[in-house]
Amino acid sequence: MREARGSKRRGREVRHPVLRVVGAWLPVVLVLALLGAGVGAYRFEWGQRYLPWLAADPATEPEQVLLPAGLELPAWSTPTPEVQPADTSAALAVDKVARAVGKDLADPDLGRHVVGAVTSLTPGSETWTSGDGTYVPASTTKLLTIGAALATLGPDHTFTTRVVRGEGAREVVLVGGGDPLLASKPLTVAEAAGTYPARADVATLAVRAAEALGGKGRVKVSFDDSLFTGPTDNPAWRRDYVPDDIVSPITSLMVDSGITPDGQERSDDPSLAAAQAFAAALASAGLTVTGPPQRVVVPPATEELASVESAPLSEVAERILDVSDNEGAEVVGHHVGLAVSDTGSFEAGAAGVTSTLQGLGIDMTGTELYDGSGLSRRNRVTTSAVLALLQEAAGSDTDLRSLVTGMPVAGFTGSLTYRFDEGPAVGRGLVRAKTGTLTGVHALAGIAVGRDGLPMAFVLAADKVKDADRYDAQEALDRAAAELAACRCSTPAAG
Repeated sequence: MREARGSKRRGREVRHPVLRVVGAWLPVVLVLALLGAGVGAYRFEWGQRYLPWLAADPATEPEQVLLPAGLELPAWSTPTPEVQPADTSAALAVDKVARAVGKDLADPDLGRHVVGAVTSLTPGSETWTSGDGTYVPASTTKLLTIGAALATLGPDHTFTTRVVRGEGAREVVLVGGGDPLLASKPLTVAEAAGTYPARADVATLAVRAAEALGGKGRVKVSFDDSLFTGPTDNPAWRRDYVPDDIVSPITSLMVDSGITPDGQERSDDPSLAAAQAFAAALASAGLTVTGPPQRVVVPPATEELASVESAPLSEVAERILDVSDNEGAEVVGHHVGLAVSDTGSFEAGAAGVTSTLQGLGIDMTGTELYDGSGLSRRNRVTTSAVLALLQEAAGSDTDLRSLVTGMPVAGFTGSLTYRFDEGPAVGRGLVRAKTGTLTGVHALAGIAVGRDGLPMAFVLAADKVKDADRYDAQEALDRAAAELAACRCSTPAAG
């Protein structure tokens, strides 16, 4: 099976893969990126994973000491903000926007279908548009998925993975709660310091379950992943996506996003892999595990032995958007389906996202969704829907705030870390956007702060790009977004 997979990898979709180290140049590039970004990327694990020599050594860290006797420190006082918030009420001058981005969006490398839309963050404000407004969104779909999840579940929602008693006296059942970031083992102290957000893990869960069982004896392990229903491989994806390890099968019980311990492949059955990791941790905790894990469905009122809880959805959302986590987005999409229709599936998730955003007052006419990650080429999204969602998320009092804070910062974090080398340098740091990339598809959707302080929501996309032009097309969109940051695109004050 694995040999067959290897033979099919040519010609597969360009995507946001798990980052892998190739060649000796990467550590040097990462050092430069981390220094230039103020270690922003380090917050999201890159530094810890690829620059281990930068990690603090607990054995050499200075000890905390008490203050000298008689020394009194002044009481803490909240500093007065020196920077005033941007005025989002200014009107957008669409003619200035057209001049700023027109040249780059006319770049022939972008192909035959290019769309663009720019507006201020004030709902109902004037909007500059170009093209027909509907495009293949690729991973900008994640904005819709995460926005709907935050609206339905709330930013403080967490996901719980449980261990309950099975039918037998010494049977335990690992019950999946759809934790998008559930891990197989805990991070080291040094790793935890550079990882965001915190992760729940099945090894810690196993220790707690072993304690509940007295710490010794024989035990049989089963697992329940019935929270999600329907196929684990989306029918709207290319047929080679799951077999060729482009994305994991989506279940409610996955550890490490379904990626195998060697980091090179994805499991054919992520739920079983999670149960095996849990069983191994039980054995390490002193129990004798009998037989392989079996899939079961437990009654709702079964006695709970132990549980672990995820970080809040607001933090999980930031992680998914920053690194464009396909598995995480699909798991969250299933939760939207559960919240809206009590069904956790691809189809219910997509329908739930659409109805939830409509309920927020966003016009979803013309938008068609088939998944939560944007891997489906059948998805169609309108630029107006994305702009309205960004305006909603940027409001002063909204549950969707993580949609804004989670988008990568141009030239500094996540999927934009190594982007925006072309165009005005001011774009780096002043553009925050979600990327979207499939073969022939390149998109950016986010917020840019203009030279006059006006924040602008924008969508820039091309979905008929020749493969030979893919890098030039990406740079053209980066330049257009950077031009927005360099633009004084507000109208002059009246009077």
